[in-house]
Amino acid sequence: MSGGLTGKGERADARPATVGTPPHEPLLLLASQSAGRKAVLSRAGIEFTALPADVDEDAVLASALDTSGQLAFEDRVLTLARAKAEASCAASEGGYVVLGGDSMLEFEGELVGKPRTAETARERWHAMRGKKARLHSGHWLIDDRDPLDGGTGATFGETASTNVYFADLSDAEIDAYVETGEPLWVAGAFTIDGYGGPFIERIEGDHHAVIGLSLPLLRRMLREISLAVSDLWRPAPMS
Repeated sequence: MSGGLTGKGERADARPATVGTPPHEPLLLLASQSAGRKAVLSRAGIEFTALPADVDEDAVLASALDTSGQLAFEDRVLTLARAKAEASCAASEGGYVVLGGDSMLEFEGELVGKPRTAETARERWHAMRGKKARLHSGHWLIDDRDPLDGGTGATFGETASTNVYFADLSDAEIDAYVETGEPLWVAGAFTIDGYGGPFIERIEGDHHAVIGLSLPLLRRMLREISLAVSDLWRPAPMS
């Protein structure tokens, strides 16, 4: 986990695991409504239930900044990922392994999230074209399984960061991309697995993390609670 936040290695004395709740099938609870994160899990054969979290992101970050005085960019997305995981865990009936996620783009020393309007998306692309940025994707895991089912009560997280190199788009290309509506509701105003794919020249890091969920990182986190990623795979079809 990047510095500035506690959580890695916390156990049942920090957040008690749910007792007496049977394990779920599927076991993974995704605290996100992101189509990209859902697609990454589905393509990897991982079964999950989605329970999007209702979190006031501005209030969460303001509270964290008031407490710590400052937060590295990597820790800001981790703070939001944790808040989402905790909110979904609290809203569930218990017994899940809960995964929260959040992504933001670091560009020229500032963090940018979802543009939300066509005007903002267009302005960002005019600034980003031909340049490099760094996408931070925070992951937070809560083991809410019953201890009798191997639950640890652990709650911890880590951030995956990837360098993204943008093509030098023409004004017409920017206008056409914004008109698709895709960049309005995604971190950094771009995707790599949709209309925006042709406008990403290259990346340095995990391409899954650019979509919002790093599979190698998820594998390592699951190992911390004695689970293999294969434990989450959907059953093979009967021959």
